[in-house]
Amino acid sequence: MQVRKLYDTITLEFFEADVTSELALPFVVNGISAGFPSPADDFLDINIDLNKHLIKNPSTTFYGRVRGDSMINAGLSDGDLLIIDKSLEPRDGKIAVCFIDGEYTVKRISIEKDCVWLIAENQNYKPIKVTKDNDFIIWGIVTNVIKNL
Repeated sequence: MQVRKLYDTITLEFFEADVTSELALPFVVNGISAGFPSPADDFLDINIDLNKHLIKNPSTTFYGRVRGDSMINAGLSDGDLLIIDKSLEPRDGKIAVCFIDGEYTVKRISIEKDCVWLIAENQNYKPIKVTKDNDFIIWGIVTNVIKNL
């Protein structure tokens, strides 16, 4: 486990994705109504393994736990568990875990011709302009978030 202090008072704890285990859980195939109730299935005969469903590239996938509130308007809250894939190509508008000047941060990336911006999803935080003077890499792309309710 690696813990780092981040821009905007955020920290992430990183964990390697262990996909060697298998846990098949019952899965409601027809979905669960969020409107008017529908008759429930009498039995569940299909299972889902979240490792197989959420992790496309096991060797390049990590988990990271969010600490802080700079991405709250993107649905990322303090304590949420991120699934991060290092093999995905960074694209404009994606949420990424970045390493800048010795610290990790999670932000939405805005890729322009001559620079990259790290955009918080909370009006209390200003965008970070990445320049050639920064030690910077886009470490991985956030693919999913697991939340506690």
